[in-house]
Amino acid sequence: MNLKLIILCLILCPFGSSYAQHSAGTEIIWDEWGIPHIYAQNIEELGYAFGWAQMHSHGNLILELYAKSRGRASEYWGEEYFQNDQMVHTLGFPELAEVWWKNQKPEIKPYATAFVDGMNAYAKAHPDRFEEAKKVALPIEHEDVMRHYLFVIYSRFVGGGDIGRSQYWSRRGSNTYAVSAERSASGNAMLVQNPHLPWFDEWLFYEGHLNAPGINTYGATLVGFPTLGIAFNEQLGWSHTNNTIDNADLYELTLKDQGYVLDGAVKPFKVMKKTIKVKQKDGTVAEKALDIYESEHGRVVSQKGEKALAIRMPGYDRYHAALQWWKMGTAKNFGEFEAALKDVQIPFFNIMYADQKGDIFYMFNGQVPKRSSGDWGFWSNIVPGDDSKHIWTDVHSYAELPKIKNPPAGWLQNANDPPWTSTFPMQLNPKDFPPYMSPIRMTYRPQRSARMLAEDESITFDELVEYKLSTRWEMADRLLDDLFAAIDEHGSDLAKEAKTVLENWDRESNADSKGAALFYLWSNKFNPWNSKNYKEQWSLKAARTTPDGLADPKKAVALLEEAATELKGGYGSLDIPWGDIYRITYNGLDLPGNGADGSVGVFRVAWSNGLEDDGKMHISGGDSWVSVIEFGDKVRAKALMSYGNSTQKGSPHYGDQLKLFSKNELRDVYFYREDVLPNAKRTETLMKGRFVEK
Repeated sequence: MNLKLIILCLILCPFGSSYAQHSAGTEIIWDEWGIPHIYAQNIEELGYAFGWAQMHSHGNLILELYAKSRGRASEYWGEEYFQNDQMVHTLGFPELAEVWWKNQKPEIKPYATAFVDGMNAYAKAHPDRFEEAKKVALPIEHEDVMRHYLFVIYSRFVGGGDIGRSQYWSRRGSNTYAVSAERSASGNAMLVQNPHLPWFDEWLFYEGHLNAPGINTYGATLVGFPTLGIAFNEQLGWSHTNNTIDNADLYELTLKDQGYVLDGAVKPFKVMKKTIKVKQKDGTVAEKALDIYESEHGRVVSQKGEKALAIRMPGYDRYHAALQWWKMGTAKNFGEFEAALKDVQIPFFNIMYADQKGDIFYMFNGQVPKRSSGDWGFWSNIVPGDDSKHIWTDVHSYAELPKIKNPPAGWLQNANDPPWTSTFPMQLNPKDFPPYMSPIRMTYRPQRSARMLAEDESITFDELVEYKLSTRWEMADRLLDDLFAAIDEHGSDLAKEAKTVLENWDRESNADSKGAALFYLWSNKFNPWNSKNYKEQWSLKAARTTPDGLADPKKAVALLEEAATELKGGYGSLDIPWGDIYRITYNGLDLPGNGADGSVGVFRVAWSNGLEDDGKMHISGGDSWVSVIEFGDKVRAKALMSYGNSTQKGSPHYGDQLKLFSKNELRDVYFYREDVLPNAKRTETLMKGRFVEK
């Protein structure tokens, strides 16, 4: 190892590890679940191995995702990708990625370079493992890592809700817990990692274990990303949830004289011309001209008549999200972890933290624009574009963002609720922050989340696992007694039959729960999001227990009768087991599901697209990466990558963990080498630029 690399490693690897330097050379040990445990001699070989491993597990998917991020997928595969490519070029990701790559710092660039080199090396060594149609995207370019990050983070998270007004958008969410030493039965802090995303394409996570001198970090990242985004090491760990943040704005422009109106004058657009190549069905390639219009607000993403919509997003000049994640993963204490956060390079996501010292921490992370005026309601809608006072130019600093460390309750939670309800008694006052920072609300799922922690004065590791896997419906606990009383007063014989089923229901959505299907159909008709349906509206003073009661008991009973009629007509019974309807169908599997949409207050989130033609609800997303970690003298962890750690056709790990999902179980994490080796299924060793199986 040369002197430069030694110095670099000392910078990146500041803390000690129980893993001593492994003298046998860089290797990948694959365990029974297809998880790569990488033991590298230096950070460059670590990146190389991680790229190799991801390509082994997701090669065809990565080529498709990187092609989409380049804005060239329609050139490779046809018209169906044109809308995607148009969006990518409109937002300027290909050009921006060039700037980002040039600006990567020496602390991370050698690792990221090696990551791409490892992917290309795998593709060269195993050409037979790739679909022929996908190979056109090879070789992977170093800039592809930046393009992919920009595409996923900015089009799917930062700007997703706004872009979604004119383009397809999927649901997203997450849960996370942090329990302090004072609240933990063992005296060790604990952490729950639990993002909820769709089970396909760029939303998929990849599980990996990264070891190098001074490094022992375990966790997950979005497929195609070079650094772990949700992870833990021997000293600390963190998780992300999608936060209630509005850091992208959509402006309505009034068009006039080939420009737009701003401050009473007509401003010209900056016009850029691009050509997108599109593969035709006969194999030829056509060219489509694309005119890109940029205003002072941002680039135009939609136009209709005399109006246009322009989007503005922060952070295009903050190039170092990968480096921030790297520093978070290699921090040895809260001070080093917090130092990594202070530059606010990651534009989105709450951060939940716990460490070996027993400390816990929550941060409403993200690049929140500094706005001149207006509240959440104003900025979360389409903003008038005719006044320059609405065009922000800066974002809030780390010091100005909501955060909590070691609250008196000894626990922190986030289930995509605003920061104000992260713990009880509440430690953050919304009045201390700008009114546009985040909304003021709390829904059933975070209420269920907080309730489980608040009701347990001494939380064990096994209890925390149980809470994470809880399928109990907060909405049922809140409303069933009132519904039963309404049935007694207004109900028909069918309603009373439904009441008997619901009285016997365990108020959970396990595969064998009888009554969940009935309540689910009723809840959809009732609409839990409509505050007018409740007798008592939600209030911050009673944040965990409102809304409550039925505004119209007679109507609620009528809706139950409708639900009962539909259920009996479709299935012949009111007490059909939940798992008979709620199904996991993935890569040829057909398994009973559990959990439910978070709207009804279930912490174990698994969502579907509703009843389909076959009379079933097929799970399409929800719990993705799940991990429960205890930071004692030795790290203890259980985890699940719900859909498995591979999408390659023929891989035994394509959906293999869904059997555990169906049984509502987690598996042990092999964090230490002495645990990895007995569970190894095969080992690859780096030799002359490629990994060779022993």
